[in-house]
Amino acid sequence: MGEVWFYHLTRRSPAETLHTLLPRCLSAGWRIAVRSPDAKRLRALDDALWLGPSDAFLPHGLAGGAHDAAQPILLTTGVASNGATVLMALDGAEAPPEEVRGLTRTCVIFDGLDGEALTRARKQWKELVAAGLPARYWSEESGKWEQKATKNVSEE
Repeated sequence: MGEVWFYHLTRRSPAETLHTLLPRCLSAGWRIAVRSPDAKRLRALDDALWLGPSDAFLPHGLAGGAHDAAQPILLTTGVASNGATVLMALDGAEAPPEEVRGLTRTCVIFDGLDGEALTRARKQWKELVAAGLPARYWSEESGKWEQKATKNVSEE
């Protein structure tokens, strides 16, 4: 069963956060979908990922290309066609329980300084934990990532 991790951003942008999370996912051998309902946001992320630190090349593509299935990281507004095992959900992108269950991890990344984004993330948290999915809530408010809450998580 997939686990969902909520990332409450207050200091970093989504692009900066992705530059931290995506290399970790790739090193674990995971394929990733970055989903946003905002195509303009995805185009900006595409540019930001190409222009990131020179030592942190992140192989990726925007959905709709000829090689979507081969992309280790696919930026998409819908369901990814790259065999993703991880979903990075931005801007309130949908992450329904039935999809999350089939993934290794889902990361809900939201701007904690935006009231609407915070409300959407809270709604997603309630829906996913009510469905019995393991969830972790991370905050960067102190300047470093700290786990603030867990639900349905069995600590081994």
